[in-house]
Amino acid sequence: MECQTIIATLRKRANPKNVAGMARFGINPQGTLGVSMPDLRKLGKEIGKNQTLARKLWSSGIHEARILAALIGVPAAVTERQMETWVKDFDSWDVCDQVCSNLFDKTRFAYRKALAWSKRREEFVKRAGFVLMATLAVHDKHAPDEKFYQFFPRIEREANDERNFVRKAVNWALRQIGKRNRNLNCRTIALAKKIQQQDSRSAKWIAADALRELEEKRLTLRQ
Repeated sequence: MECQTIIATLRKRANPKNVAGMARFGINPQGTLGVSMPDLRKLGKEIGKNQTLARKLWSSGIHEARILAALIGVPAAVTERQMETWVKDFDSWDVCDQVCSNLFDKTRFAYRKALAWSKRREEFVKRAGFVLMATLAVHDKHAPDEKFYQFFPRIEREANDERNFVRKAVNWALRQIGKRNRNLNCRTIALAKKIQQQDSRSAKWIAADALRELEEKRLTLRQ
């Protein structure tokens, strides 16, 4: 399937009402068609994995085409240069999250980029770093606990970022790491309590929200 054919298909499925609804949830309406995620996933399955096509779709600048690019991209073919180019284009939390959870967290650069991006100033680049931490905690089933210890200082340090899209991602990373097993659960609870002592509304919210889930999860985790 050609790139222009796919874009034409996306335009046919455009829904202005969806765009208005998405905007209310903080999604950038610029370049957005309002195509639903179920439709994008279905189209992605029909297309199949295709790295060249993914790059072309990304270059279109269309919101849904970029999400589709993440769905059909080939993790093994993704380069650091591509990751750096795409992350700079992030202008909406959903594109950030879809790219990180469907493509970037499956690359060999994922842990390195989680650390690198989480200390960057740009809002969606920083969010991407913490989203990678969260999705790696879910998807990298066999990773040793030590892989996640390296994220703790960064989570603690950046918990005072008051920007909504950043603080929610920090919270997400903390919760997902703490739900992997009993050891990480205990360690993230201790980390959350430490974060709670910071003189920051963001840090206090991150910690309090995470503690509720982590302490409840502790009861169901195996030793």
